[in-house]
Order: sequence, then structure tokens, then C-alpha cells
Amino acid sequence: MATTHTTTSAIALPARLVAGVAGGLAGGVAFGIMMQAWGMLPMVAMLVGSESVAVGWLVHLANAALFGAAFALLFGRWAITLPAALGIGLGYGLAWWVLGALLIMPAWLGMNDMILQLTTGAWRSLAGHLVFGLLLGLGYALAATRAGRASAHR
Repeated sequence: MATTHTTTSAIALPARLVAGVAGGLAGGVAFGIMMQAWGMLPMVAMLVGSESVAVGWLVHLANAALFGAAFALLFGRWAITLPAALGIGLGYGLAWWVLGALLIMPAWLGMNDMILQLTTGAWRSLAGHLVFGLLLGLGYALAATRAGRASAHR
């Protein structure tokens, strides 16, 4: 009796992208709750000229979905097992902490003296980015595995 084993690299690109967006949104909601508790969402809203918490949520979740899709494109074929997806997700979250929180966001907001500064807010942001990465990897692996099983049964 043969068993069917579908890896995420065998899953069609649209299904991988959907899995990435789903994982990104899962991680984004958890990270967003952390940011709301820390009062960071108005700063996220400042990226689009607002200070509204609601706008901060919209910007944050849009980024989470976009970065989840990028994860699927860049790393989806290697995030085949749950441990691999979690490890890659952690590394991805760490990379976005450096790129986004320590470089891009302060530069975009004209806070050049805050670039690469390890403040209390930066350490909190690291924790949030790591949670984002873990949940992105978990969500991606679960959604991609489900998509692979669905395509194997067609």
C-alpha cells in the first residue's frame, strides 16, 4: 500500500500564497495585540500620516499579510516540516525586526537618531516579531499541509 506525501514545494503557488497570508495574519493578530497593549499602534499608523489605533491595526495587518505572502514565495519550499517552518519563521521574524523596526520604520518617520537603537520599545518589538515569525511559520505549515492533502485527493 502506497501512501501519498505531498510537500509544500509541490503545492501550487496560489495555494502557497494563501497559506502565507493566513500564517501572516495569524502572527499579525498576536503581534498586534502585543503592540496595542504597549501603545505602539499609533506609531504604526504614523507610517501613513495618522495616529489612529484603528489605522495602526489596518497598516499592521496589511503588512502582516504582505510579509506572509513574501514568506511563502521566498521560503515556502523549505518550510516543509513543522520544525523547519517554525525555525524559518523565527529567522524571518528576526530579519523583519532588524529591517522594519530598527531601520525602515525610524527612517520613514524621520527618527534617524532611533535607527539601530536598542531601547525598551525595540526589545518589545523583537519579542513581537519573534511571536509573529513563529505563528507565521506554524500557520503556513498547517495551511500548506492542508492544501497539499486537498490537492492529493483530487
